[in-house]
Amino acid sequence: MKNLIIASTSTVYGGEYLDYLTEEMSELFKDTEEVIFIPYARPGGISHDEYTAKASKAFDKIGKKLVGLHTFNNPVEALKNAKGAFTGGGNTFVLVNSLYRLELMQPLREAIFNGLPYMGTSAGSNICGVSMQTTNDMPIIYPPSFKTLGVIPFNLNPHYLDPEPNSKHMGETRETRIAEFHTLNTVPVVGLREGSWLRVKGDEIILKGELKARVFEQGKNPYEVETGTEFSNF
Repeated sequence: MKNLIIASTSTVYGGEYLDYLTEEMSELFKDTEEVIFIPYARPGGISHDEYTAKASKAFDKIGKKLVGLHTFNNPVEALKNAKGAFTGGGNTFVLVNSLYRLELMQPLREAIFNGLPYMGTSAGSNICGVSMQTTNDMPIIYPPSFKTLGVIPFNLNPHYLDPEPNSKHMGETRETRIAEFHTLNTVPVVGLREGSWLRVKGDEIILKGELKARVFEQGKNPYEVETGTEFSNF
């Protein structure tokens, strides 16, 4: 049975890394003392070791040891044997490229479908969707495919921002970009605002956090859904 937390961000404004998810993390990883960290998104280009050290501090608070997947001689086998996994944010193009290059995309998908407790934030959430095509990240590297894990039946737009009516910014809004995506793609998109997450248990997908999410479907007007909404019928 799938068992995931898919969060918009790792840090809510004014808070510390992952602190708003502490209780959810404790519940998700309650049956293991060790969690595998997938550090390949490398926010700001930091090293895998630096990123693992940063994320480890949050897991220390819940009594869990975080071990970087990059430290294993056989990362595929490490995923098969893992009791919990976390993929942090950063650049989704870099993350997806690494997962394909290391032949980890399919083993991670299989592990999640087999019940591996998984948590993703930002880029680590983007890869849970059907594809990474609704990411906000710069395409600084060209991955072999935009297809991702497909453990939820829609795409995500983490860090979703609403248009500012009084803004002088003349660039595209998130809503405009997602509308462009839907001129060529039929996959629904859920815009996750900061501090929101999806809790996935089996086929049940429920919006958590204090804020609504914005849903985009091809040929329909965007609409808002309340926290507590179940997406299982998508």
